[in-house]
Amino acid sequence: EVQLVESGGGLVQTGGSLRLSCLTSGFTFDDYAIGWFRQAPGKEREAVSCITSADNSTIYKDSAKGRFTISSDNAKNTVYLQMDSLKPEDTADYYCAAGPYAAWGLCKYVSTVDYWGQGTAVNVAS
Repeated sequence: EVQLVESGGGLVQTGGSLRLSCLTSGFTFDDYAIGWFRQAPGKEREAVSCITSADNSTIYKDSAKGRFTISSDNAKNTVYLQMDSLKPEDTADYYCAAGPYAAWGLCKYVSTVDYWGQGTAVNVAS
């Protein structure tokens, strides 16, 4: 059974930080890229950052560059998203996802996602 379990969301003030975790199981972690996507109410789901598990190559949404850092602990089959300098526009439900392409492909094409987590809510207060 494939599982992607997110945690770490919450309520923070503008400028605050959160670290999201995605614990995965049920598939070969190193054969996939893992990504973080987010969806705000009334908006499309969008890629935030993705990482290729095999070589740790990464890609970021432009607005996340310099503020967010994605990393992988392959021994734990876990991917993290460290979010610093949070802004109200970062408010959304954040979803962990796995896909067969490298990070650039996963982040570019949401349709390539094979597995989704249930999401964790991030709320950044003004």
